[in-house]
Amino acid sequence: MAKQENKCSFCGRSEKEVNLLIAGQTGYICDTCAEQAYLITEEAFGKKKKQNSALGFTQKDLPRPQQIKKFLDEYVIGQDAAKRFLAVSVFNHYKRLLQNQTADKDDVEIEKSNIIMVGPTGTGKTLLAKTIARMLHVPFTIVDATVLTEAGYVGEDIESILTRLLQVADYNVEAAERGIVFIDEIDKIARKSDNPSITRDVSGEGVQQGLLKLLEGSVVNVPPQGGRKHPDQKMIAVNTKNILYICGGAFDGIEKKIAMRLNTRVVGYTAGKKTAEIDRDNLLQYVSPQDLKSFGLIPEIIGRLPILTYLEPLDKKSLRRILTEPKNSIIKQYVKLFEMDDIKLTFDESALDFIVEKAIEFKLGARGLRSIAENIMMDAMFDMPSSDEKSLVITREYAEEKLAKTNMLTLH
Repeated sequence: MAKQENKCSFCGRSEKEVNLLIAGQTGYICDTCAEQAYLITEEAFGKKKKQNSALGFTQKDLPRPQQIKKFLDEYVIGQDAAKRFLAVSVFNHYKRLLQNQTADKDDVEIEKSNIIMVGPTGTGKTLLAKTIARMLHVPFTIVDATVLTEAGYVGEDIESILTRLLQVADYNVEAAERGIVFIDEIDKIARKSDNPSITRDVSGEGVQQGLLKLLEGSVVNVPPQGGRKHPDQKMIAVNTKNILYICGGAFDGIEKKIAMRLNTRVVGYTAGKKTAEIDRDNLLQYVSPQDLKSFGLIPEIIGRLPILTYLEPLDKKSLRRILTEPKNSIIKQYVKLFEMDDIKLTFDESALDFIVEKAIEFKLGARGLRSIAENIMMDAMFDMPSSDEKSLVITREYAEEKLAKTNMLTLH
């Protein structure tokens, strides 16, 4: 009697007709059917997962405003007012997304509250955005307003903002439509002048007009690879209604606008009691929407950025803390770099004070700390990995000597 040939229990093909036949307790399955079964299972579970958690988080998972601020405190020194505004805005954005998922009995619809942050250069606007991006459940991207121009001119179209968000979300439109966008250098698209001119202000008021549709919420056709180099690509429709926008800018010179509104002067003395109460060292704390309008933002944009907050200028104490306290502080980064070459690096307190003094002198904010430290450390970073020395102490004298050799002192 001939031996019965084993066959796949699913497709019926014999052992000779397939590459692999896997034996079970009561039957067999071939490699082709196993592969098909895997694909069917993946598709079924994928759909089920998507139906069960479209957002990927519940209200219990949401970081509370105090938790968000505590996380920011680990990386950013000071700026409590800006941190509180940011934490509340992000938390409310999450709640708004959850409300859109559940059908409430009442008809109360939570509107999004876009935010604008005003502060001098080097005070932490971009750092706040980058830090908050680490703990978010939603797609987050940072774009620079300086490269934006009106459609048809050299530069990037306004829709490129959403192209970046799509890329971060792996082209998942549903995920991108609930994301957060940080628009940096928003002050660079201010209206250049109130006077009509022969030349068009293609990177100023025109860009502001184009941003309106993104900020208020409308369906925008987005080129997935950027519009200029791939003109024939298929557009992706993105609804911006649930996208939260956070804007930041230095608004250099806005203090004069604030001073004029407060009927005071940035420099000089006035006799009024009202002006005596004004803190002239930090006029930004009195910033209002009308100051932004005077600076060159159009009223329609200001109306769509209802939350206005400011960042305080950094004093000596804050800069000193920034050098050493945050989790990824400048000094900790250098210590780590040298540690990787088995070199122990230490800084004297007097050397740290010197770096802070120079940063204040150059008026570069926290960015100045990095550039000064880089100039001081450059020789050591060049020579020591090739030497046998296993320790280095940075003293004030060493810092002064190294900085004197560079061209940095000519900045002042």
